[in-house]
Amino acid sequence: MKKVTEQELAKIQEMNSDFNKSKMALGDLELQKQNIIRHVDLLKKEFAEHEKSLIEKYGKDSVINVQTGEVTQKENDTK
Repeated sequence: MKKVTEQELAKIQEMNSDFNKSKMALGDLELQKQNIIRHVDLLKKEFAEHEKSLIEKYGKDSVINVQTGEVTQKENDTK
């Protein structure tokens, strides 16, 4: 029976190990991506709920400056 050399076997094993580590890293990244997507969806839902309460309080034509908190009314374009 023929066998590869020790050096060839070591190289094959190293490459196989690197390949498996890379696949695991990709899986980990995909899980992180899914967690981030869920977090973004939650933030969007919370934002929409908060926006609704602000609209009820300040009116639908209000504009809130996110830097200062100043509330102004939208200018109506009557052209």
